[in-house]
Amino acid sequence: MKINKIYKLIFILAFGLGLFGCTDDLDNIATNNVNSENAFEDPESYLQFLAKIYAGYSVTGQQGPSGQGDLIGFDEGNSQYTRTYFYLNELTADAVKWRYDDAGVRELLINTWTPDNDVISVVYNRIIFQVTQVNEFLRQTTQSTLDSRNVPADVQADVAFYRAEARFLRALSYYHALELFGGNVPFVTEENLPGAFFPEQTNADDLFSFIEAELLEIADLLVPARQNGYGRADQAAAWTLLARLYLNAEVYIGEDRYSDCLNFCNRVIDAGYVLHPNYNELFLADNNTAQGIIFPITHDGIETQSFGYMFILVNGTLDANINASGDFGANTGGFAALTCKESFVRLFEFPGDDPFQDSPDIRASFFFKDGHSLELTSPPTGSDFQEGFGYTKFRNLTSSGAPGQDNTYPDIDLPLFRLADVYLMYAEAFLRGGGGDEATALGYVNQIRQRAYGDTSGNVTSLDLQFILDERGRELGWEGYRRTDLIRFQQYTGNTYVWDWKGGIENGTSIPDHLKIFPLPSGDLNANPNLDQNPGY
Repeated sequence: MKINKIYKLIFILAFGLGLFGCTDDLDNIATNNVNSENAFEDPESYLQFLAKIYAGYSVTGQQGPSGQGDLIGFDEGNSQYTRTYFYLNELTADAVKWRYDDAGVRELLINTWTPDNDVISVVYNRIIFQVTQVNEFLRQTTQSTLDSRNVPADVQADVAFYRAEARFLRALSYYHALELFGGNVPFVTEENLPGAFFPEQTNADDLFSFIEAELLEIADLLVPARQNGYGRADQAAAWTLLARLYLNAEVYIGEDRYSDCLNFCNRVIDAGYVLHPNYNELFLADNNTAQGIIFPITHDGIETQSFGYMFILVNGTLDANINASGDFGANTGGFAALTCKESFVRLFEFPGDDPFQDSPDIRASFFFKDGHSLELTSPPTGSDFQEGFGYTKFRNLTSSGAPGQDNTYPDIDLPLFRLADVYLMYAEAFLRGGGGDEATALGYVNQIRQRAYGDTSGNVTSLDLQFILDERGRELGWEGYRRTDLIRFQQYTGNTYVWDWKGGIENGTSIPDHLKIFPLPSGDLNANPNLDQNPGY
C-alpha cells in the first residue's frame, strides 16, 4: 500500500478539542468537488483509505516529512504517533536520556509532568485522530452503503477484510488510551455521527471490555496468520494484542487474566512463527525480510518520510565522532540527543559487572562507550551527549551492509509485535499462575538467550519474575515497553526501584502512584464538559 497515492477524503470531525480534518494528496487526479460520496467512485479508494489509517502510525501529514499536517497546532517534527508514544513509555522510565530541552520532554524525564505537557497532548490527539479515521471508514463501508454504490461483489469481499483491519487499528489506539490514560478518554465509534457534540467519557472497565470484544470478534474476520500483505494486520496481530491486554489486566481492571494471556500466546506460537536467527537484523533497513515479526509499523525512506520514531532512533543516537554514513546509513553525525540511563546499562550481564568490558550478550553490543561516561551526573536535558552510553540498536543499513534508500529518513520498520515478546509473555503468565508448564517457559526464554549469546552459555535453569522483567529490558530495549513493564511489576512508582534522575534527583527518588497514568490534556478537559481529570492531577 502506497500512502502517497490516496484519494482526497475530507472528513471534518468534531471531537474533543475541536475540528480534526484528514486530507490526502491526490496523484494525477483533480481534487475539485471531492467529498465522501464521489471519493469512492473508484473501488481502489477503499484500500487507499485503509492505507491512510495505517500510515497514521508512521507519518504526520500529507506531505512528508512536514507540511499539511494531520493535527492543527502541533509541530510535525515532534508529533509523530510512535515517536511520542516512545517518549511516554521510555523517557519516563529507566532507559533513555534525551538531552535537548524540547517542549514537555524535561518533565517526562524527571517525572514531573502536568496536564499542560505538549508531548502528552500530542499522543492523546494522535489516538483520537486514528479513531476518527477508522470510524469514518467504517461508516463508508457498511453493506447498505456499498450496495448503494453498486460496488462489485469481489470488491465487497475485500472490503470485509479491510473493515476487520480498520477495527484492529482502532482497538490498538484505544489500547494505547487504556495503557497511557487509564481508559478515561472520550469514546466514539462509527455509531456516533460526525457533528458538534461532546463525546462521553469512558473508563478502564468499559474500554477494556470494548477492546476485548472487538479483538475477539475480528480475530475470525481477519486474514489468517502470516497470510496478509506485509505490514497489515492478520489474526496473529489480534491474538498478540489480546495477549498483551490480558497480561496487563490486573493493572487496568484489577482482574487476573493470565490464563487468557497464555492461551493467546499459544495461538501465536502455534501459527508457525520462528525467531529470526540474527538479533541485529531485526532492526535494520531490510527487517521486512526478518522472521518473527508479527506486526510492524512500516517505514520507507522515500514514501513515508517523517521525523518520527525511526528517524530519532538512528539520527538521535549519533554525533560527529561516529561514522554515520558507513556504520549507520545516515548522512551526518546525527543530532546527539539520545543516550542511556545507567540503570538500563546495568541490566546487561557484563563480566565482573564492569560495563566497560565486553558482554557475551550480543544485545549489549549496541552500547557505544568510547568517550562516554556511564553516569548521568547532570540533569538529563541540557547535559553533554557524552553523559550516558550510546545505544545504536537501529541502523539504516541492510543485512548486506548497503545503505537505506535515503540517508536521512530510515527504511527501518518498527517491529511493534514480535515473537520474542510473545515468548516472554508466556513465561511471565506461567509464573503468575496462568497455566502452561515450566519446561515450555524455560525453553522459550532460552531460545531468546541462545540467540543473544550465540550458544547455550547464557541458558538459565529456573525462572522468576525479576528475571523476566530484566530479560524484557534486555530483549526489548527502546522498543516502547519499559514503563508499562515496570508498572506491571510494581517497580515504577514508589521507591522499590529507583533509577538515575527518577523524580528529578540524581540517584533517584520515590514518585507518587498517580503517575502510573497520564493526565488528560488541559485543552480537551476545558473544552468538553463531559470529561473529568485523572486522579492526582
